[in-house]
Amino acid sequence: MNKIDTFEQFLATSKGNIGMSEFIFGILLAALLSFILAFIYVKFGNSLSNRKQFAANFIIITLTTMVIISIVKSSLALSLGLVGALSIVRFRTAIKEPEELSYMFLSIAVGLGFGANQTNITVGGFIVIVSIIVVRGLFKKNDKDTNFFITLNSDNSELNIDDLTKILSKHCSKAAIRRIDDSESSVEIVLLVEFGKSDKLQGLRNDLRKYDSKISFSIMENKGLV
Repeated sequence: MNKIDTFEQFLATSKGNIGMSEFIFGILLAALLSFILAFIYVKFGNSLSNRKQFAANFIIITLTTMVIISIVKSSLALSLGLVGALSIVRFRTAIKEPEELSYMFLSIAVGLGFGANQTNITVGGFIVIVSIIVVRGLFKKNDKDTNFFITLNSDNSELNIDDLTKILSKHCSKAAIRRIDDSESSVEIVLLVEFGKSDKLQGLRNDLRKYDSKISFSIMENKGLV
């Protein structure tokens, strides 16, 4: 028997032992952690998208990842086949904010951990990461400098960011640009702002109209974006 035959036999017979009871326990625990992650994301996330709708995908991603890893880890041939499959299948999910990607990556990590039977490390790491997110979120909830999201839309694609910054600094105690979507015909800017006094909002509205009569904007409370 030559080396090629030996290697082919190894690919065909290389298998791992996956206990059904251990698998069921792992997948149930993974589902629980993904539910917790979804709740944490909805409660403490800062994404401008619909967080409840996005968080609903966490359990599917976590459990699917776990099932895939549980299957391919039992065979080197299946592992190599997975590489080929992933080179064909492409996911083109429109993720515009890094926070969405970080939560998505955490849900995949949970699935990988349970699929590899690294239960203790996965649960321990998940607790630490979620604890950091909660503590950071509680401090942000007590921070009165971040209250509203303002979305500005204009057909003027040459909208000057410096001019807008001057207008915002005049009326807002703090303002930070969160996202800019620019095209040839229009521009959309999302800002996170704090108003020291309620009458400042009307002053900001008037100055924005003077700067660009065709500009449109919406104001949303930060904690209400779920």
